[in-house]
Amino acid sequence: MAMVVKNNMSAINTLNTLNKNQSALSKSLEKVSSGMKINGAVDDASGYAISERMRVQIRSLDQDNQNTQNGNSMMKVAEGAVSSTVEILKTLKEKVINAANDTNTDADRATIQKELDQSIDQINDNAAITFNGKYLVDGSHNQKIDTATVSSFTNQSLATDTSGTTKFTEMKDRTGRSLNILSSDTITVSFTHQGKTYVTSAKVSTDMTFNKILELANSANTAIAKTAASASSWIGLNASGDSIYTASGASALTIGGTTGGVHNSIGGITFSITDTNGSIKKTTNAYLDDFTETIRAQDTSQDNAMNFQIGTKANQAIRVSMTDMRSEALGLTGSNGATLNISTREKANAAINVLDNAIQKALDQQTSLGSVQMRLNYTSTNLTTSAENVQAAESTIRDADMAKEMTNYTKNNVLMQAAQSMLSQANQTSSGVLSLLQ
Repeated sequence: MAMVVKNNMSAINTLNTLNKNQSALSKSLEKVSSGMKINGAVDDASGYAISERMRVQIRSLDQDNQNTQNGNSMMKVAEGAVSSTVEILKTLKEKVINAANDTNTDADRATIQKELDQSIDQINDNAAITFNGKYLVDGSHNQKIDTATVSSFTNQSLATDTSGTTKFTEMKDRTGRSLNILSSDTITVSFTHQGKTYVTSAKVSTDMTFNKILELANSANTAIAKTAASASSWIGLNASGDSIYTASGASALTIGGTTGGVHNSIGGITFSITDTNGSIKKTTNAYLDDFTETIRAQDTSQDNAMNFQIGTKANQAIRVSMTDMRSEALGLTGSNGATLNISTREKANAAINVLDNAIQKALDQQTSLGSVQMRLNYTSTNLTTSAENVQAAESTIRDADMAKEMTNYTKNNVLMQAAQSMLSQANQTSSGVLSLLQ
């Protein structure tokens, strides 16, 4: 190689190598210090984009999990309020059963009435429970109801061909056995509406039917249907507007109110047959009075159900609606403030069925809330697992193999030092030309 002084190619080549080693060392140092093999798009453009999308998903899944936990907390508050209402209703049933016993005087029943009034007031307090300022079980979070539903009570213990025109003296149970109702017996129908109990009695005679006794009851209060439904498996329309049928698909007798909505709801309906001596025909009444509420009255409502966002995409949510747990919606009071009355044995007896229906409504709501809590627990577990799996996938793309990176760092560090030493030597080669110029 010619001896030159203007261009020291050995030094230039060594400098280029030094720069490369310095850049490699810098990259190795960055990876070792950060623990990631991809620190920016320049390291791996496609890998960086995939990793960032995964990080967005991980953070979204973590927030979804937080949403489920917050939703579960809300459901626990609501379920606690309804649970308290169930306990109150249990106590109230004990009280009205006590009031239906003729060992009590009217003064005793008045005392029990005071307890009942206070307990009903507490039920309204329970319904006013809030979470983060939101009322929960006061009816403000109903599902969408286009048409107000009508109170409906169905008896599935009577013969399948029983209808509103069937004579009481000809009535049979589900197995075809006669109910032994005589024309000399007395039938009493009691129902509650707006917190008031209406009682109607009449002789069975030979032509008394459900239609006729309900017409008599309707003369006292038009909230009760004038006629009973015909024998059919169809019961009515629920809050979603869907047809409701008997569980078995067999025909059954259904009695409903005349108008939909909570204000027009019927708290309960009771039928009783007594003989000429005034004795209650218990076996007969066990079948005749076996009416259970199959559709509860509800007001028209916008879609006020709550949505718990539990997915990383739009519209991935759990929808939760909560029914009205106020005393009026349970059939215990009226909008005018009247409460379920147990001042007489007849009214106390009718109140027993009212409380059975109220308990069933409260238990249905408690079951729904418990089911939502269970689902949210499953959802939380699933979200935790999903976040863990996505994190593992992101780690495979982004995280550095520290053993490998330390090996590279050591190699690049040694090469860097070697290049620095050789650059020093290369810079000395031109000095040999000076000896020729002396």
